[in-house]
Amino acid sequence: MIKGSRVLVGKVSGCFGVKGWLKIFSYCNPRENITTYKSWIVDGKVFDSVESKRNGKLIVAKLKGIDDKDTAMTLIGQSVEIREDQLEQLPSNQYYWRDLIGLKVTNTKGITLGTITNLLETGANDVLIIKGERERLIPYITENDNNKTVIAVDLDNKTMTVEWHEDD
Repeated sequence: MIKGSRVLVGKVSGCFGVKGWLKIFSYCNPRENITTYKSWIVDGKVFDSVESKRNGKLIVAKLKGIDDKDTAMTLIGQSVEIREDQLEQLPSNQYYWRDLIGLKVTNTKGITLGTITNLLETGANDVLIIKGERERLIPYITENDNNKTVIAVDLDNKTMTVEWHEDD
């Protein structure tokens, strides 16, 4: 039985060789961070002592008990999850994207802009995708006092306050 919440960190995208190694598509940033988790949940089963590594541009993994290509092929397309307690504790004022998705967003005037549905990674900064009466793209800027857009994040109340005009 798997206790606690699970976090999606990737998926099995193919086989690698004939000895049961798997190709993994990682959702982590950077991609190779998935290799730091030594216990994975794949196809509802817990695999402890996962051996995983970067191999060129690929992430490959060997799960205990998956020892041949035929068995490995049955896992293609399956999600790779970890237990939530395996996540690194972030410093205050830093958040995992998954924690921000679903937050209700209001501006500093108290006007509701919508709900965060996703985030985009850009070269300069991440961008919040907020859907309400219309879709808004708001830069996720927390540190620069002159251009700061994110004023407050309250995960307990599932809200975010931004410095953003409702007509923008």
